[in-house]
Amino acid sequence: MPTDLAPLALAQALIRCPSVTPAEGGALDLLQRVLEEAGFRVERPVFSEPGTPDIENLYARIGSGAPYLLFAGHTDVVPPGAVEAWRHGPFAGSVEDGLLYGRGAVDMKGGIACMLASALDFVRRDGPDFGGSIGFLITGDEEGPAINGTVKLLDWARARGERFDHCLLGEPTNPSRLGEMIKIGRRGSLTGKLTVHGRQGHVAYPHRAENPIPGMLRLASALATEPLDGGTAHFDASNLEFTTIDVGNPATNVIPADARAVFNIRFNEGWSAETLGAEIRRRLERAAGNAVRFSLDLQPSNAPAFLTRPDAFVDLVAEAIRAETGLTPKLSTTGGTSDARFIKDACPVIEFGLVGETMHQTDECVAVADLERLTAIYGRVLDAYFAA
Repeated sequence: MPTDLAPLALAQALIRCPSVTPAEGGALDLLQRVLEEAGFRVERPVFSEPGTPDIENLYARIGSGAPYLLFAGHTDVVPPGAVEAWRHGPFAGSVEDGLLYGRGAVDMKGGIACMLASALDFVRRDGPDFGGSIGFLITGDEEGPAINGTVKLLDWARARGERFDHCLLGEPTNPSRLGEMIKIGRRGSLTGKLTVHGRQGHVAYPHRAENPIPGMLRLASALATEPLDGGTAHFDASNLEFTTIDVGNPATNVIPADARAVFNIRFNEGWSAETLGAEIRRRLERAAGNAVRFSLDLQPSNAPAFLTRPDAFVDLVAEAIRAETGLTPKLSTTGGTSDARFIKDACPVIEFGLVGETMHQTDECVAVADLERLTAIYGRVLDAYFAA
């Protein structure tokens, strides 16, 4: 456990915990000790689901009543890959030339360290009776299936009467400079599996077979060429991308029986998974007519599009960023999914964290100066939030 509660020391200590999903790796133990010493009440629920690993989670709170500001994040990280390819060990927490190296440095142990350092400083300075509540909602299942993590932790907290006013999620949101971007929403995600059915046969006797490949090309073109929408005020246009098309045919003289494709759609708030699925089926049926036999399997989606509309809380965070960096952050909904898609059902949530250029890469790293600046930004947020 670090004796120094500065963001760098906390980030190094967290990186040195090998918490590759679903392993806890000591990261939540570390957070629990630090938070309890500062006066937070800490609980560690474990959630299970058949066919998935058990996941440890952490919930902490200090203060009573409203307003209640929740910090959220995850301590689990993706695997480091080939360890020998790293400049420094992925779990060493080494610093060189002003950069902290390690898996999770930006996604998102560095962000958690900054949240923790700012909250501890605030509580040390103002005491536990500061006129509201500060909480931490930390999971070990964000990089995994996201089944036994934040979504269940929120249900667990609500069942105990916990109610949040706002949430700040510390995912790495900035493309290249700290202060560039706040995420105020996320696009939804829907995956479909398309199969075109044919009849296997010899290529020399095509009249005795039914080749599914031309039909697959016809249907894939129908889905890919016509835009789904033109975007909205806060979202880019929805996009459909094919990720695989395959017939699994090792022979050169056999017409295959089936052709299969998988596609993923990232969609804006103009759609739900249900309305989008209906539109995809309509387009396929129109293109297929009576000439192409197909089946469509739309995968269950727990990733709807959502938007936290700009308000006083968004302005408060943006002003803290401007005061510390001199930049006016862009309000964005770009990128993939995050646990904000679950938190938005509990309270308004926005995301602001470190620069994400190296997340999930070999030699993931963060500038030590950015850890200090992000801690100062979170500190300004706490000061302004509870002063209001």
